[in-house]
Amino acid sequence: MPKLNQINAVVTARKGDAEKQITELYKLIQKEQLFTGRERTYRPLDEINGQKLPPESQRVQQRADDLIRQAREKWTELWNLVLTQDTGNQSAKADIVVDGKAVLANVPVTTLLFLDKQVNDLETFVSKLPTPDPAEEWAHDPNSGLLRSKANESLRTSKEPTVIVKYDATKEHPAQTELFTKDVPVGTWTQILYSGCIAADRKNAILARVRKLQDAIKVAKEQANLLEIERQKAAEALFGYVFGE
Repeated sequence: MPKLNQINAVVTARKGDAEKQITELYKLIQKEQLFTGRERTYRPLDEINGQKLPPESQRVQQRADDLIRQAREKWTELWNLVLTQDTGNQSAKADIVVDGKAVLANVPVTTLLFLDKQVNDLETFVSKLPTPDPAEEWAHDPNSGLLRSKANESLRTSKEPTVIVKYDATKEHPAQTELFTKDVPVGTWTQILYSGCIAADRKNAILARVRKLQDAIKVAKEQANLLEIERQKAAEALFGYVFGE
């Protein structure tokens, strides 16, 4: 008996081939002139002296029964193949096993095919989750449910005018001074940052598990497709009914 993966390997090609062949047959059955023939003979009234003309004929180029037979052959192969595939899909199941433990048991192969794509989308989603600035040290704040950085202190300064004496006064000249401003500490800022991002180590752990799950689903899918299935027949009964056989 063939394995399900062997049937799967040929179904798509058979569908394409059958569609192409049936389309060609469909075009032929619309050309009525191909199904018409004739023979014509001429007999002059004066069989002795009258002009003799050769017979004329047009051969029938296509027979409807022949085209029905060809279409039935193509459809029969495809319908039986698809029924065999679908019957196998109903029976084919496998466990999704990660690290030796079944995360999900007896999963139908059609669901495995669905999950294969869905978990790929999940991997893409998780990989794009934002993470906080790695330059800061973060910890979970249970009060806010956010990530919280360590407190960072910085001075607040104020520009204050200051006069310096460049030259002292003498009998001949007054003192020379200059006014400038300088930054004078007046207080301290304490800053704590909060982030709604996902911690980088948590994101990496989730990604690692998603990728393990991806691999496990692929293995389960291949295992389910190794099911041996009995070839099914659909076309014979259906065509028998249609053509009254």
